[in-house]
Amino acid sequence: MTKVITIAAENAPKAVGPYSQARKAVEAEATLYVSGQLPINPTTGTMPESIEEQTRQSLNNLGAILKEAGMDYSDIVKTTVLLDSIKDFAAMNAVYAEYFEGEKPARMCYEVAALPMGAKVEIDAVAVK
Repeated sequence: MTKVITIAAENAPKAVGPYSQARKAVEAEATLYVSGQLPINPTTGTMPESIEEQTRQSLNNLGAILKEAGMDYSDIVKTTVLLDSIKDFAAMNAVYAEYFEGEKPARMCYEVAALPMGAKVEIDAVAVK
């Protein structure tokens, strides 16, 4: 039986619903499933205004969780990006590209009717060590 642990990073905002920041299967090759990260500043509890700043904050939150799990952005194999407006795709994409060097993870991007707390973006990830 695979042992599964919960990851809770202090440098990322707490979950805003009944879910974990991330769950990790502990094996030789561990898989980390990171819940969607809203652009909430973990210190102030606020969200920046622009799509660029929100994308950066969501990815920084994701990075804090990866670090807590002993991983980094290079371990990400798949992400999903949710946007409240697909018109923000190019601006989000420009910031997103800053976080990934070399081989990029597989990705899906959707426009959704609304995101929690009025966010413009939410990003989840699957990482493998």
